[in-house]
Amino acid sequence: MSQPVSQQTTGTVRFAERKVSERGTVGAGFAGVLMIIAGCFGTLQGIGLITKGSYYVQPANYWIKTSGTTWGWVHLIVGIVVLAAGFAVFSGRAWARWLGIIMVGAQAVANFLFIPARPWWSFTLILVDLWIIHSLFVHRRETVV
Repeated sequence: MSQPVSQQTTGTVRFAERKVSERGTVGAGFAGVLMIIAGCFGTLQGIGLITKGSYYVQPANYWIKTSGTTWGWVHLIVGIVVLAAGFAVFSGRAWARWLGIIMVGAQAVANFLFIPARPWWSFTLILVDLWIIHSLFVHRRETVV
């Protein structure tokens, strides 16, 4: 949508255009690719925990008392939604970016809660999630006069 911009010298009113940031568009595309990869990682992690739940060792005195299978379903569901949101980001719609930010944030929280079980893997995925969130926030329209 155009916004009126007045010019002091001529007394005329021009309309500013909203232009898509090239940097933001490339960043959003990269975020979409990273979301697809992170969604695949989360999905595979979930499948692994569901099929081999006994491999997961519950840390002593951890405040969340769940089995490996429960963690597996959490990672599987969040991973599939992040994967789908990654494909939706390529549509260029604002709702897809916001869905991506929300779901990647949920994936980061799930990995944060999983740190006692798999610290290095969780830290790696949290860093990827933060990079995705940054890339999705950078994509916006800029006003050009």
